[in-house]
Amino acid sequence: SGINPRFAIRPYPKQWERELTLGDASTVLARPVRPEDEALYEDFFAKVEPNDLRLRFFTPKPDLSHRFLARLTQIDYARAMAFAAIKPDTGELLGVVRIHADPDHETAEYAVMVRSDLKGQGLGWALMQMIIEFARKDGLKVIHGEVLRRNTNMLAMCKDLGFAQIVSHDDADVVSVTLSLQ
Repeated sequence: SGINPRFAIRPYPKQWERELTLGDASTVLARPVRPEDEALYEDFFAKVEPNDLRLRFFTPKPDLSHRFLARLTQIDYARAMAFAAIKPDTGELLGVVRIHADPDHETAEYAVMVRSDLKGQGLGWALMQMIIEFARKDGLKVIHGEVLRRNTNMLAMCKDLGFAQIVSHDDADVVSVTLSLQ
């Protein structure tokens, strides 16, 4: 009767640190989120327009309390992963992608957000590709998410990445997106 590896505390996964090249040939550092990144979120959210906050959190004014930010930055790497895109010269947070697995470690819900002034440069795409690669290597079978129907950029990206899309039975304004990793 060994220790279940799903319940062990995994160390910071340094092997997932990498440089991403964007459409304008600039590079960013992408790495797993760490607890000390909480300090970067206030400036990050200040550079996200209310409409973009609404599209991500389904509310224009998310709770940015310490408790909420701690949930975004204190990652249990055995059940979740979040990658931060960091501007190399300033250390600014530019975007984040995350997944959180179900208890059986078969499916995971994803979320992604990029600063409003950086949309359209390929950062969201690069972060999504990175989290999909991670999910496959971690043995997950499916990634899914809920996207507001008016978030046409996210729905187009999901389509290009191979996600199936179904309008929610509960809410016609929400599209359920699903990517099989097998």
